Amino acid sequence: MATAEIHHTLPLPAFDKPVKLLVVVAPYYKDITDNLVTGARAIAASCGAEVEVVEVPGALEIPTAIALAERQAEFDGYVALGCVIRGETTHYDTVCNDSSRAITLLGLEGACIGNGILTVENRAQAEVRADPAGQNKGGGAAAAALHLIALSRRWASQTRGIGFRA
Repeated sequence: MATAEIHHTLPLPAFDKPVKLLVVVAPYYKDITDNLVTGARAIAASCGAEVEVVEVPGALEIPTAIALAERQAEFDGYVALGCVIRGETTHYDTVCNDSSRAITLLGLEGACIGNGILTVENRAQAEVRADPAGQNKGGGAAAAALHLIALSRRWASQTRGIGFRA
């Protein structure tokens, strides 16, 4: 059982310049996503990051909102939050796979994203994972985004001395 395991957690990064995070949340299960947002805000605040929260209709719209913000706004990173609970149809698989794949592709294109979309079998699992005093997956997603921002800033100043850039 996962609750009996001990996991290593990296210390949060420190920043010398302000960090602006966009939290994109699909509030279909609002009580659960409210907890995810609370956890994400707390972790962001502990690093001094500014947070803006926007809501979208569902988990499939989260990557699109992040892509729009990446192209049209000024954010350092993104936190994707939502909850998908298995139902009676294969829609669960589509939503889980496609939202995760799209977030991964955005990350591979350079967006700093922490994925906190819960994919669970039942509400009880979601409640445990979303609880800021429990598994705090919203906080974990914010921490992941912050770590990627720190890496991006660290490597942004490095230039290569030869060759051409587009």
